[in-house]
Amino acid sequence: MTFTVAVVGRPNVGKSTLFNRLVGRRLAIVHDTPGVTRDRRAGAASLLGFEFTVIDTAGFEEAGGDSVEARMRRQTDAAVAEADVVLLLVDARAGVTPLDRHFADYLRRQPTPVVLVANKCEGRAGAPGLYEAYGLGLGDPVPVSAEHGEGMGELFEALAPYAEAAGALAPLGAEEDEGEDGDGSADDAADRPERPLTMVVVGRPNVGKSTLINRLLGEDRLLTGPEAGLTRDAITVEWTWRNRRLRLVDTAGLRRKAQVEDSLEKLSVANTLEAIRHAEVVVLTLDAAAILDKQDLTIARMVVDEGRALVIAVNKWDTVDAPQAALQRLADRLETSLPQVRGVPTVTLSALSGRGIDKLMEAVTATHTVWNRRVATAKLNRWLEEAVSAHPPPALSGGRRIKIRYATQAKARPPTFIIFASKPDELPESYSRYLVNSLRDCFDLTGVPIRLYVRGGKNPYAGKD
Repeated sequence: MTFTVAVVGRPNVGKSTLFNRLVGRRLAIVHDTPGVTRDRRAGAASLLGFEFTVIDTAGFEEAGGDSVEARMRRQTDAAVAEADVVLLLVDARAGVTPLDRHFADYLRRQPTPVVLVANKCEGRAGAPGLYEAYGLGLGDPVPVSAEHGEGMGELFEALAPYAEAAGALAPLGAEEDEGEDGDGSADDAADRPERPLTMVVVGRPNVGKSTLINRLLGEDRLLTGPEAGLTRDAITVEWTWRNRRLRLVDTAGLRRKAQVEDSLEKLSVANTLEAIRHAEVVVLTLDAAAILDKQDLTIARMVVDEGRALVIAVNKWDTVDAPQAALQRLADRLETSLPQVRGVPTVTLSALSGRGIDKLMEAVTATHTVWNRRVATAKLNRWLEEAVSAHPPPALSGGRRIKIRYATQAKARPPTFIIFASKPDELPESYSRYLVNSLRDCFDLTGVPIRLYVRGGKNPYAGKD
């Protein structure tokens, strides 16, 4: 059973630091600037062997209307409603503020149980604020230091009764039932759920990345608006499309490197690059008003260099006056600027209206299949023989030719091949490109990066059964 804990509190009390401590990784951006976190983000957490879901939230602020702060507040309210338990964080070093009292009153009126946590209690400086927190009327505060990992045992003890009541944790002291075998290994591999496809949405600021993911989910899960740069963290959301599990990742917009000067934006960019490195399929979202400009190409090359599968989504297509001419410009630009992923799928859509969404997901799953493709060694060497016969390697000085002897696929994700040749260092780059293009055409590897390495020596498998 899934047990969910939401971490809430006013800005800059250490919510993201505690979130990172519980998930065991630096997933959320931590910065001295108040209000860094804007969206709510969930992560798989562990506390003394107890596994649960933790949600990081934006700082509690009193705001109304349609301002950014009001939209952030609605995200936090949704996290409170979704959670089994709320952790209200206060800064023990700063003491209890009127805003802390205001939101303590708000949480008391909600049906979700609340655990009061006094953060930054390392040393003596937090003692006055810890005692002051008793006056919030939410029970005994749990003293912790999220940054130094202190008080995690006490936090577990505070959460345990709620987890036991929800059936997510065996009563303390009870022995775990390990099944008939007694080794906890009764699950067969066939019963394990299919690993979700990780799909990361990237692009320049304000091209509609968060709006696109909201449209896929069918809810306002991510903060959106006309303001550029709303998303700062890479936010991961689980989703299912046509019985296929996916892990959708929204990212901060990537501006040109020369324009990134603020330290917070640098952290956001690093967060986005990390998401790309862990992606399987990357959806590069373009604005139909500025299709594949210099920064888009920079992002696309970055994705290809990382070996990720690439799908291009042209958003706001309903605003284009001459669609055929725009598509032709896009195709020409891809052919000249991204020849290394010839045939990359391109989908036109409108995230606001939902037009083209199914086509996008079909392209994502089809490209993922190609990215995972493996070619049998026998077929690969038949291809190699035909490719070399049709177009032999160029002659070296003295009239001798490079002998290409054998090929094998080292791995998929992306498709990676090794070719053994007599003089690997002297094989021209142009001939390697010829082999890559031939591989792409022969085995239908269009639209994904292909890695080709040339090694010296004879066939390592010759004479083996």
